[in-house]
Amino acid sequence: MKLHEYQAKQILSDFGVPTPQGEVASTPAGAKAIAERLGKPVVIKAQVLMGGRGKAGGIKLAQNPDEAAQVASEIIGKRLISPQNPDGLVAEKVLVEEAVQIQHEYYIGITVDRTPQRNVLMVSKYGGMDIEEVAAQHPDAIATYPIDPLLGLTDYAAREVLYAAGLPHEQVRPLSALLHGLYRAYIAVDANLAEINPCAVLADGRIIAADAKITIDENALYRQKRLESLHEASIEDPIEAEASRRGIAYVRLGGDIGIIGNGAGLVMCTVDEVVRAGGRPANFLDIGGGAKADRVRQAVELVLMDPNVKGLLFNIFGGITRGDEVARGMLEAFETLKVNIPVVVRLAGTHAEEGRAMLQGTPLIPAETMQEAARKVVELAASHKV
Repeated sequence: MKLHEYQAKQILSDFGVPTPQGEVASTPAGAKAIAERLGKPVVIKAQVLMGGRGKAGGIKLAQNPDEAAQVASEIIGKRLISPQNPDGLVAEKVLVEEAVQIQHEYYIGITVDRTPQRNVLMVSKYGGMDIEEVAAQHPDAIATYPIDPLLGLTDYAAREVLYAAGLPHEQVRPLSALLHGLYRAYIAVDANLAEINPCAVLADGRIIAADAKITIDENALYRQKRLESLHEASIEDPIEAEASRRGIAYVRLGGDIGIIGNGAGLVMCTVDEVVRAGGRPANFLDIGGGAKADRVRQAVELVLMDPNVKGLLFNIFGGITRGDEVARGMLEAFETLKVNIPVVVRLAGTHAEEGRAMLQGTPLIPAETMQEAARKVVELAASHKV
């Protein structure tokens, strides 16, 4: 579960990490009132769960309250589009915070590294860039430190990673304190990613979190009730939000071949096979084990919500999930939904023969193997005309 910048900054502030003064507004009048209270030039930041806000026109300066209201009116309600989010997201709120004079920008973050099976601290003197971009352009510029789960982040570990990143000696002490605050927040909220980028050194010598990103492990939300209430599904991808409400594992991938399978591993293999066949997967959708007909119908509805989908591939291997139940769900879906794209079905395992028998005489196209199914759906989608 991703948090907005203002939410992430509030959490960091609670754990002693300095942040700029600011508040959130959902109207131009609210932005003007905040700017009046701050009494200084402000920066207006669109609160959307996407990268590249600045290039998309979602971050602008305002010198006075009236200008703050004008800028906010230009951002609120605007659909921001970036290379990471080609479909764009609508900004419903803005963060209005004091404009600061930045002399240096650093990157600091914590995430899970599955190789050492630990949380890993990352520091770079190249802030203000995506960490992936830093890694590509300056591969030696990211210092990392795996954090001992028993000891936590120690003072010597914080100093070691800061020195390894090449940061100035006089800034190691205040940055070390900031790293400790970031780590405490990361652990307390069950995060799997916490970033401060840029971690800004100001003209007056202060070091603050000029921007922040926190992602919460959704499996831990049962013990993070306060954070669960912050979740604003309407601002995320609408199909992913709807899938979350239905309890279905769905990730939008941006292609045109819809994919439904049972079991994460099988679905990932299916995604790979579609790519190998020359197609572009539109989504990852796992209906899970023991899926009943209604769940299958709902999965079809979700996939068809994406207007880019030109073909649909079912890849079901029956273990707990019964092939005849999946077939029943398909038939229900096609009776109630308008499906005008080719649908290829591969059924194997428990009650697969019964399921295939139920689908005979329907527009659904059978396939014996996953590879055959992938080839068929890619070919049919390429020739299909809506």
